[in-house]
Amino acid sequence: MLNRRWWDAAAIAVAVVTVLFGLTDPPYGPPDYGAWAVAGVFLVVYFAYLRGRLDREDPTQHVVITIVLSAVVGVGVAFDPGASILQAFAYPFLWVTAPSTRRAIVANVGLAIALLVGYVVHFGWGGVVAGVAVAGLSLGFSLALGLWITHIAAIGEERARLLVELQSAQGQLAALHRDAGVSDERARLAREIHDTIAQSLTGLVMVAQRAGNRLDGSDDASQGTAAARADIELIEQMAREALTEARGLVATLAPVSADGGLTAALGRLGAAFERETGVRVAVDADASGLDRELEVVLLRSAQEGLANVRKHAGASRVAITVADRGAHEVVLTVCDDGAGPSPAAPGVSSPAPAGFGLAGLRDRAALVGGTLEFGPANGGGSLLRVTVPRKETA
Repeated sequence: MLNRRWWDAAAIAVAVVTVLFGLTDPPYGPPDYGAWAVAGVFLVVYFAYLRGRLDREDPTQHVVITIVLSAVVGVGVAFDPGASILQAFAYPFLWVTAPSTRRAIVANVGLAIALLVGYVVHFGWGGVVAGVAVAGLSLGFSLALGLWITHIAAIGEERARLLVELQSAQGQLAALHRDAGVSDERARLAREIHDTIAQSLTGLVMVAQRAGNRLDGSDDASQGTAAARADIELIEQMAREALTEARGLVATLAPVSADGGLTAALGRLGAAFERETGVRVAVDADASGLDRELEVVLLRSAQEGLANVRKHAGASRVAITVADRGAHEVVLTVCDDGAGPSPAAPGVSSPAPAGFGLAGLRDRAALVGGTLEFGPANGGGSLLRVTVPRKETA
C-alpha cells in the first residue's frame, strides 16, 4: 500500500478522468474550467506535499492531510459534480496515512461532509438529497472496505508475530534437542568407558601391584620370577583387550561421511573395519532415496554392529545388508559368524552384556520410529537388525 509509484499513477489517473469527464459533459464554461483547475491543483498538492507523507503516521500531519483533501474535493464538486471522482483517491489515502482506525473514520466523515457541502454550493439546497445520497454511499463503502482491509491487515500482523514466535520456539526446541543429544551421548560414553576401558585399567593396576608384591615378598627368586612373568603376560593380554575396546569405542564414534549415499558410506566403513581387524566384511545395500536422517541412523547402526563384533564376537566374516521391506520400511542387518550372544545375555531388543552401545542405538532408532533387535543368528553368530520407517527425500 505504500508503493509510491502506484499512488502516483492513481493520482494522475483520477485527475485525468476528472478532466475527461468535464470535456465529455457539456455545457462547457467557467464551472468546467474551475473543476479542471481543481484537478491541476490536486496534482500539485499531491506531488508537493501528500506524496511525502505516505510513510508517516503523524496525527498532526493527518489532520492537515484531511483538511487539504476535503478542501480540494469540496471545491472541485462546487465547480462540477464530476470532480467527486477525486473521492476514489482521497478515501484510500486517508485510510493509509491514518495513525489509528478511529482517526481514519473521523477523516472519512470529514471528507463526506466536504463532499456534501460542495453539492449544496453547486446545486443549492435542492442538491441536499443528491449530496446526501452520494456522500452517504461513498462514506459507507469507504468505511466498510477500510475496516475490512484493516481487519485483514491486523490478522496478517498477528500471524506474522505468531510465525516469529513459532520460529523462535522451534529454534529453542532444536537447541534443547541438541543439548539433550549431547548429554545422552556423554552419558553413553561415560558408561562405555566405565564398563570397558576403566575396568580393564583397574585390572591392570591390580595385576601390576600383585606382580610387584611377588617379586618383593618371595623367598624363592626363581618361583617369584615365574609368578611375576605370568602376571606380566596377563598384563599384556589385558592391555591388548583394553586397546581393542578403545579402538572399538573410537570406531563407534568416528565420523563416517554419508556423502555419495548410504551404500558408499557403508562400503567405506566395511573397508576400514576389514583393514583394522582382518575380519572380512561384505556389504549389500539396496536402498535409495532415503531421508538424510534415516541414512545417519542406519550408518550409526552399522558402526555399532561392527563395534560389537570387534569387542565380543571373535568372528571371521561379517555381512552388512540394507534392504527395502515393502514400500514403507528399510531394514539393516549386521550378521557375523562369531560366538554369538552368551546364554546370560538378554534376549531380543536388549543391549549386549558388555556395554550400553546397543541401548543407545535402540534409543536412536526409536527417535525415528524404528526398532532394534539383537540375538543369535541362524547357524551361529550374532544378528543385529534395525528397522526404520521409510521417509522419502523431497
